[in-house]
Amino acid sequence: MNFNLLHPTDQLILIMERIYNYGMTTTSGGNLSILDDNGDIWITPGGVDKGSLTRNDIIQVKPDGTIIGKYNPSSEFPFHKLIYQTRPDIKAVLHAHPPALVAFSIVRKLPNTRLFPNVELVCGKIGMAEYGLPGSTELGEKIAAVFRKGFRSVVLENHGVVVGGASLLDAFKSFETLDFCARLDIQARSIGKTISLTDADMELSKNERNADMPEFTPNGCSSAERDARRVMCNLIHRAYDQNLFTSTEGTFSCRLEDDSFLITPYEKDRKYLGPEDLVRIENGRKEAGKIPSRSVMLHKAIYEKHPHINSVLIAHAPNIMAFCVTDQNFDSKTIPESYILLRNIPKLPYGSVFMNPEQVAEQFVPSTPIVMVKNDCVIVTGNNLLNAFDRLEVAEYSAKAVISSRQLGDIVTIDDQKIRSLEEAFHLE
Repeated sequence: MNFNLLHPTDQLILIMERIYNYGMTTTSGGNLSILDDNGDIWITPGGVDKGSLTRNDIIQVKPDGTIIGKYNPSSEFPFHKLIYQTRPDIKAVLHAHPPALVAFSIVRKLPNTRLFPNVELVCGKIGMAEYGLPGSTELGEKIAAVFRKGFRSVVLENHGVVVGGASLLDAFKSFETLDFCARLDIQARSIGKTISLTDADMELSKNERNADMPEFTPNGCSSAERDARRVMCNLIHRAYDQNLFTSTEGTFSCRLEDDSFLITPYEKDRKYLGPEDLVRIENGRKEAGKIPSRSVMLHKAIYEKHPHINSVLIAHAPNIMAFCVTDQNFDSKTIPESYILLRNIPKLPYGSVFMNPEQVAEQFVPSTPIVMVKNDCVIVTGNNLLNAFDRLEVAEYSAKAVISSRQLGDIVTIDDQKIRSLEEAFHLE
């Protein structure tokens, strides 16, 4: 899908559906707008259910102030207009009240954007605007003043967040990434001491490059590959809907035959990925005209070293990631399913994925199907796509249970004798 070629009304509806359906705003809360090339502002209406908007509900405001539509524009229209006047580079504005970012707004603090590198890369530095009466010109001026300093993501005191972008999709990606960061920060603080990336770590991430691979033009596409593309996309969409990764983060791959595999593309919205977007890698070459995930060399190394592995997933699920960004280790000996599927989970140094892919690949012996990388990601392997996806779900759900259990009492893990019984009963290596 080429999102930016959609009419502004359709863009606004699609993004509001995502925001509302993923619990990032309420029926009456939040508003979106787009400034088009003619100078018209297209904005969501005030007082209309955000869960059932249609394209006929969207309001068009002409440069001279003429309003076209059956409703009034959002009461927050003043700050949308002031942001566009302040920042000519911004063509879309998003305002919402996701609970995690509201939590930071009501203690008047900003989430830690150094827990993993993608936040500052996607969102830039985060600003904070002073409290103002909702819908007032005063609030608009306070928000615009922060945008004038160069910020494009701004937390509002006791209110929510406003994000601007070169397009509505860009604004949404920044908003979603910042919300993920806020949720991760809160989860991490609940279990231990958070560890932030240093300036050197951040610079290392900025210098990470896409793999320099020669191209090839496929002669055709087998039925098995077509099926693999379909299954991959279905599971990618499920992973996104379950908040296991965001629109800009998360990689799936699947072994095909011979020396080839499929992998997700670089910087394409996971929500709308189609079979045609996936990248085929064959004999160290990439499918012509496509850019694979930057972790492609790690996937390649894992497949080359481990014939028992047929799928690799890299994700940033917030509960298991809480253990990646703190001084706490994750123990899978909580319930039988967790140990059977996850086994022992080592935590590798930050930067390992792109600096030492061969060494990381060595980790994935049968007794270690999943590893964590500090301040980066979780890497999950399986004998097929569904097996790997199941492991990812179990890791996230188990981590969530462990985090919740800390509010109830001391954790009692399964003892060594019972673990040996599990290993014997399920033939675990």
